[in-house]
Amino acid sequence: MDLKYLVTLKTILETGNFQKAAKRLNYTQSTITFQIHQLERELSVKLFERIGRKMVMTQAGKDILPQIDDIIQAWEKISNYGKSGVELSGSLKIAMPETLLNYKMQPVLKSFKEQAPGLKLSLQALNCDVILEQINNGALDIGVHYDLGRNNYKLEMRKLSAYNLALVASPDFPEQYEDFITENQRKPVNIIGNEIFRHILAKYLKNKNIVLDSTIELWSIEAIKKSVASNLGVALVPCFSVEEDIRRGLLKEIKTELGKTTVTALCTYHKNKWINPAMNLFMQLLKSEMK
Repeated sequence: MDLKYLVTLKTILETGNFQKAAKRLNYTQSTITFQIHQLERELSVKLFERIGRKMVMTQAGKDILPQIDDIIQAWEKISNYGKSGVELSGSLKIAMPETLLNYKMQPVLKSFKEQAPGLKLSLQALNCDVILEQINNGALDIGVHYDLGRNNYKLEMRKLSAYNLALVASPDFPEQYEDFITENQRKPVNIIGNEIFRHILAKYLKNKNIVLDSTIELWSIEAIKKSVASNLGVALVPCFSVEEDIRRGLLKEIKTELGKTTVTALCTYHKNKWINPAMNLFMQLLKSEMK
């Protein structure tokens, strides 16, 4: 049995279909189909069946999937046994939000590349919900994300660091609307940002009975900052992402009573996943570099 056939099968399940698996593995779709047919022939098991226009895994395929995962992980252990960082090969699939990728992750990535130059790093900027979903279904090895306050017994979550938050606005933001402390107000001001930070700000405003105009939902931290700088609204963001902009006068901080409200970054992986040397190295670097 060719190990790459098992890797192909797992990739199909991670990506959702044959076409996406072919793209990730840099195969043609016909190669993917051929490998699955060969695997079915060797195992004497039908792995997929067509339902409508989709190829769906059979119950027999689902039943043997844990054994396939065991084989792949056993091979990874053997192939990496006794290797130092510079000798590591294979790939590591990681995802994180754009704020962490842009402002906190670069020293980690630089050190990882220096210490494991032969290892292929697959890196994506995703929102936290998608990251958790992909760790759960095996599409990611490690996720670095903000704490959403959700527990999942299948996932191992390790705290990295807690970050302060700041409410920011344009330097041209009208002074008469800068009071975000006095209760019982209504302002013709938009909230800009993604769900995580908007939720924290919305809770604060609700407690103060401060009613704002509407919401502009954006996920990119750069788009959020540019929209705030253009005076389209205010945004609650991690302090580390706007320190330079405030210093240069591109944004200004608005006073609030959020106090020591923070957002916590976590490192997460599936509890059933073997922590291979590449994962172990990356998590060590996260712990030492992310502050």
